[in-house]
Amino acid sequence: MPAPSWENPDAFLQLDDFAIAVTVTPQGGVSRVVRGIFDEPYLNAQLGEYDADVVEPRLTCKAADVADLAAKDAVQIDGVPYYLLTGPQADGTGFAVLRLAKG
Repeated sequence: MPAPSWENPDAFLQLDDFAIAVTVTPQGGVSRVVRGIFDEPYLNAQLGEYDADVVEPRLTCKAADVADLAAKDAVQIDGVPYYLLTGPQADGTGFAVLRLAKG
């Protein structure tokens, strides 16, 4: 019996749906293209009388595709350079989240 589609990360990372092609470059390594879903949520939090505006870009991709990445590795999305804030954060389902910062 074949595995259900929700157990196959590739089923969610089709370029004609939500995913995009992204270039990742490990430090001292070779650039390669991976597929992922990019999100850049905006948060406006009030801290007393102060407003804190925060943007937290992140990329959700297959954990196996980014297992060798580490903090400060380069990521390029639509020509915009980013770098990883931490290593990939695997969620146990075959996906990992890359927390990014522009740079």
